[in-house]
Amino acid sequence: MKNKKLVFWARIAAVFVTFTSIYIFAPWEAALHYLKPLPDTLQEEVADAADQHIAGIIVYAQQGDKPPETYASGWHNRAEKIPAFANALFKIASIAKLYDAAAVAQLTADGVLSLDTTLASYMPELVGRIEHAETITLRMMVQHQSGIPNFTDQPEFNWGEANLDVLEIALDKPALFEPGTDWSYSNTNYLLLQRIMTRVLGYNYTQFIREEMLAPLGLSDTYFSVNEVPEQSRLMSGYYVGYEEDLKGLDQGYVASAADVGQFVRALNNGSLFSGSAAQIYSSLYEFGHDGWVLGYLSKAWYQPDIDTVVVQFVNTNGDHTVMLNDVIYSRVVDILRATEAD
Repeated sequence: MKNKKLVFWARIAAVFVTFTSIYIFAPWEAALHYLKPLPDTLQEEVADAADQHIAGIIVYAQQGDKPPETYASGWHNRAEKIPAFANALFKIASIAKLYDAAAVAQLTADGVLSLDTTLASYMPELVGRIEHAETITLRMMVQHQSGIPNFTDQPEFNWGEANLDVLEIALDKPALFEPGTDWSYSNTNYLLLQRIMTRVLGYNYTQFIREEMLAPLGLSDTYFSVNEVPEQSRLMSGYYVGYEEDLKGLDQGYVASAADVGQFVRALNNGSLFSGSAAQIYSSLYEFGHDGWVLGYLSKAWYQPDIDTVVVQFVNTNGDHTVMLNDVIYSRVVDILRATEAD
């Protein structure tokens, strides 16, 4: 009973904390969904979420030593009327930064990389093309403290342009700030880290992640491009509000199942992903969960320590107010899990 009361008052507190961000500034649909009474089960919440102007949703939850549970609702492919299903593949967007940062930590532990070595030392050809390349360190890049402009913020960037050299459009731009003095999220940091890893390894960094991190965990449903996916029918369609076009054909980075992402996040948080001193290095380096956004896809993957639960959520629609709606649904999913744990 005491735990149930804590869950209840936690939700009341959350209402007040999120009032200005949701109820005043956000569309009322998201606010009204947040205020709805919690259903008894995750399946009910997921089914209801699919009625909130999104095409489809997948939720994976794994608590303690219990087997994982995965729920799906809405459309896997709207045009072909294929219902969403649990083991679909999904573009995980910036959740991939967890994988890259973990690889940097492991390679640092292995003595292959040094976090305090500069970008110029690893890629001298960028001196004069990236401001402060001589003082930007790998650590700053992992932690988004480099000041390097984000290529997705540049006017030349186009999600639909397959042959665009995204690094080139971030070069020869003024720094956002002096390295190490501020923070600004930049996808360019991680593009550069990928290229540095490939250079020092002598082979593609994705091979290192697959062989040294994914394979030991038995994760075979993770790919580094839509072009690697052997069964394209398993790739969940992606949609943008107001457009009928299916965006799943765009190559936008990593692709994985919710189960693979969930197991990776669990291993990241309990340290079993790493060997040697890599877990300790990572703990001072980067986050233990992440959100993701690419055109047509929203994702969230976080560990909830108070209930020892990993929760992964995929929504295959963005645009309009879907980012906030996705956050609201996720918070309700976690609250349902907390209430279930209290029982």
